[in-house]
Amino acid sequence: MTENDAATVTRVGPPPRHHLALMIWVAVFPTLTALQLLLGDLLAGAPTVLRTLVLATIAVPIVIYGLMPPLQRLRVRLLARRS
Repeated sequence: MTENDAATVTRVGPPPRHHLALMIWVAVFPTLTALQLLLGDLLAGAPTVLRTLVLATIAVPIVIYGLMPPLQRLRVRLLARRS
């Protein structure tokens, strides 16, 4: 890393709760909507608790490992642009 690269690196702390809540909502809502559209017919006869368990078991890893890291990088880029 050169001096110029080091100068362009912006340290951004953890997100405030309202940023984190928005990022989670942006990740969770479309994920659950897509899963419901894909699996709704398959799970139609299942009890609500089982449907919720299946959807949460699939959705949580997608959100945590697939969607939150890009959203956090986007947040860092947006905040770096502001400064």
